[in-house]
Amino acid sequence: MLRLFPEHEIRIVQSLDGLWTLKAAGEERTAPVPGVWESLPGLGDWRGTAEYRRGVSLPRRGGVLLRFGGVSHTARVYWDGREVGGHYNAFTGFDILIPEAEAGAHTLTVAVDNRFSPESALHIPNDYMTYGGITRPVEAHMVEGAYIQRTAFYARETGEGAFEVHARVWVHAMKGGRYSLTVDAAGGSGEAHMTLSEGETGSEEVIFGVQNVSVWDQNSPNLYRLRAVLGQNGVQIDNLFDRVGFRTVEVAGEDILLNHKKLTIRGFNRHEDWGQFGCAVPPQAMALDLELMRDMGGNSVRTCHYPNDQRFLDLCDEMGMLVWEEHHARAIPGEILRTETFERQISDCNREMIAQHVNHPCIYVWGVLNECESETEFGRGVYEKNLRQLREMDPTRPVTFATCRHYTDVCLDLADIVSWNLYPLWYTDEDPEKCIRDILAWSDGHGAKGKPCLVSEIGAGAIPGYHDPLGRVKWSEERQADILQFQLSAALRDKRLSGVYVWQFADCRVCEEKWFSARPRTMNNKGVVDEFRRPKMGYAAVKKAFGG
Repeated sequence: MLRLFPEHEIRIVQSLDGLWTLKAAGEERTAPVPGVWESLPGLGDWRGTAEYRRGVSLPRRGGVLLRFGGVSHTARVYWDGREVGGHYNAFTGFDILIPEAEAGAHTLTVAVDNRFSPESALHIPNDYMTYGGITRPVEAHMVEGAYIQRTAFYARETGEGAFEVHARVWVHAMKGGRYSLTVDAAGGSGEAHMTLSEGETGSEEVIFGVQNVSVWDQNSPNLYRLRAVLGQNGVQIDNLFDRVGFRTVEVAGEDILLNHKKLTIRGFNRHEDWGQFGCAVPPQAMALDLELMRDMGGNSVRTCHYPNDQRFLDLCDEMGMLVWEEHHARAIPGEILRTETFERQISDCNREMIAQHVNHPCIYVWGVLNECESETEFGRGVYEKNLRQLREMDPTRPVTFATCRHYTDVCLDLADIVSWNLYPLWYTDEDPEKCIRDILAWSDGHGAKGKPCLVSEIGAGAIPGYHDPLGRVKWSEERQADILQFQLSAALRDKRLSGVYVWQFADCRVCEEKWFSARPRTMNNKGVVDEFRRPKMGYAAVKKAFGG
């Protein structure tokens, strides 16, 4: 399933997960979906175009909505040999509607491309791996007449335990007509009507009040079902469920507030990457990641550097783990930032990320453009445009970006929360306390004054199992633990900071094309656990600093 709970009870929904036929590198074999082909023998470092194929049996004639959680990184989709759609970017989902299909057997084919090319502005050789494959779940939905595409939920606090719900519902009409909408959550409900032409998509906002609700917070992550029902001529023809939480997030001066209480972030940066699964991480492994973070005293995770799997966000909702989610852009070179391809693809990523994830109460901040060109006037325009798009789509959450442009950044005033990537004692010999104090003092004079500040990355590397208890040289587990202790102690003592994110939770694979020479094992080894979640000595150091 795309989510950890059923989203429908009227539609017929068929999971297409399982074994598909994969044709790659001139050979045909079976391969699991979700999955990455790098996990298969002989394809560990292969880049190219591959073809996934499987049969789909439809119980009746009608419309088919193909729903993909993610394909890495470019997909072209064929139904019975006819191209019906496509998508770019591994880290957001997409839907393809086939308006009419006969009952019985059909063939679904997905051509997948993980090559780097001028047509790809976001997937470039980077300090994390671009895998190949259908990496998240796939479903086939039977739809008729009209169906609900998505909902966007916002609740405005009106009193203790009381909220005014604003729920916008998007409907696509395969046949024109007049439709009714009913939305309910936490004992309240509202209605609306809409008239749509054939092939038209429209939306309506439903507003109603609720009383005596229990808020969502880190200790009591209370979730409620949001149900939207689509009707016509008195008959329910479709519905869509989501899970929502009632909570407030706001920036108040130099503080971040959750339900009017000050937050102190003790977080981890986490890549979607497991040793044996690549980026196609199963829910059981996702849950283990969160349990390990909580054991160390963590209360937040940053989805570096792309939108994460819906099921991971579902788990964060359930477990009270705050999420900084960001779009897909890490250290994009200036020549790519200046292309029309980048502008189009990052705008699509922004739109898809918020449309698909806006209802998750765990997400407390949106992020953009990690370590991009924030020190130039051109870059300022790029940051301003992306932050504006996120605010327009979701005015209820603050926005930020993680910068490494030390003492040169010209964009700090654009963000609601100012965030710095700092590596004292690893890339520099700076004292961590002085490094943090100096950068915060400079920031206050360059746009950060009166705003919350975060250390969005801090950490050091260690090759798993490499020990040097006497010399404690760099890349030893001992040296990583020492550095983390000094860094985190300094960050958590600084009253100007709203918190800190460790770089990083787990070791992850990097792209060989550019990064092999600077990354032993072709891995980013700054995890406090290795790629199989075996703790390094840094685990205990973080746990001590975070109070786990």
